[in-house]
Amino acid sequence: MTIWIATAVGCYLVKLLGLLVPAGALERPLVQRLSALLPVALLAALTAQQTFSANGALVLDARGAGVAAAALALVLRAPFLVVVAAAVVVTAGVRALGG
Repeated sequence: MTIWIATAVGCYLVKLLGLLVPAGALERPLVQRLSALLPVALLAALTAQQTFSANGALVLDARGAGVAAAALALVLRAPFLVVVAAAVVVTAGVRALGG
């Protein structure tokens, strides 16, 4: 339970810090560019960490194949539901084959 309290307090402090930043600092082009790119980078890092790690070790299993299938579907400009379906089908197929 302690980790949840620490996380909640940390999130609140980060939000409070964001409110205390002067408006002039937020209008700089570099800050605006970074604020547009930062969520994408964080989401990519979270996806990679959840896909390729288990108990602190680097693993390559069916999840990696699913992410690769989703990436291929994105390159082919498939709709979002097709991307998700491709990842699910490939991951399930690899797991069914024993991977």
